[in-house]
Amino acid sequence: MHFISKQIMRWLVAGINVFLPDNQAHALERWRRGRDEYRKYGLCDYIFVSYGKSGRTWLRVMISRYYQQVYNIPERTLMGFDNFHNIDAAIPRIFYTHDTYLSRYTGHSDSKQDFYDKKTILLVRRPQDVAVSQFFQWKYRMRPAKMAMNRYPAAGSDLSVYDFVMKSDVGLPSIIEFMNGWAEALPRIKNLLLVRYEDVRADPETQLARMIGFLGLTPDPDHIRNAVEFSSVENMRKMEKENYWRNDDRVKARDPKNPHSYKVRRAKVGGYRDYFDDAQLEAIDSLVDSRLSDVFGYRSEPAPGPVEQVADSRA
Repeated sequence: MHFISKQIMRWLVAGINVFLPDNQAHALERWRRGRDEYRKYGLCDYIFVSYGKSGRTWLRVMISRYYQQVYNIPERTLMGFDNFHNIDAAIPRIFYTHDTYLSRYTGHSDSKQDFYDKKTILLVRRPQDVAVSQFFQWKYRMRPAKMAMNRYPAAGSDLSVYDFVMKSDVGLPSIIEFMNGWAEALPRIKNLLLVRYEDVRADPETQLARMIGFLGLTPDPDHIRNAVEFSSVENMRKMEKENYWRNDDRVKARDPKNPHSYKVRRAKVGGYRDYFDDAQLEAIDSLVDSRLSDVFGYRSEPAPGPVEQVADSRA
């Protein structure tokens, strides 16, 4: 029933938007998406939040694979919001969000109060790597309508990776603002698990076990190992190429012949350094060092201790 009402709302908004100026049409579409996110927010058992291109798909595949083994879920089904829960009610509803449309809908863009009383997994990644990954998402995967709605440069814009990364509304400044907002809110979130992408790359079995434990299960070492092997970069690229997932066509390459068009591209920690000269790297890293909170440990000389202290205090 909800699917039908959701489709009707989608068609209704699309029909109205034909007659509206672009700025009003984009605002109405953002409202529609926020309304749908708010419904999930009200029903969910857990929230998984991250900035776009922080590695969420990789972790989502890991978690999906773990639940597939425990509850005999069909292997080619990727966890969405409640599709696993609808198969077995013991599986929690997990609301995956980038905290973009929800906060606009609730009017809480200047705080994280929507998350204070929710069991929340926060995934973070070095902002320089996120910004470069966002560039390739925009350049090779993003649809023009979404570019316009979220104020990205128009499709076909002649913008270098450096200019994109330094752009205030979509590049590093936007990512830093997002992360600083979360850094300030962390003490107010009652039930939080902080996960760093780099820590998962370094020790995926330990980090997946932390997430599974936070989600209410006792981690099984064999299932953990299987899930990590299944979600290797090589296997995920293979699955994209073959359009493996039956219920999510977003996890596939736009052009199988173009490695930049894959959802899973390089997955390299610190890979942003490969795209800039020395002067550009100095400007990029200086921006992060001067503006980013040291809570997550991503500045050049992070303060010792806070990352583990914040992560473990709520696990």
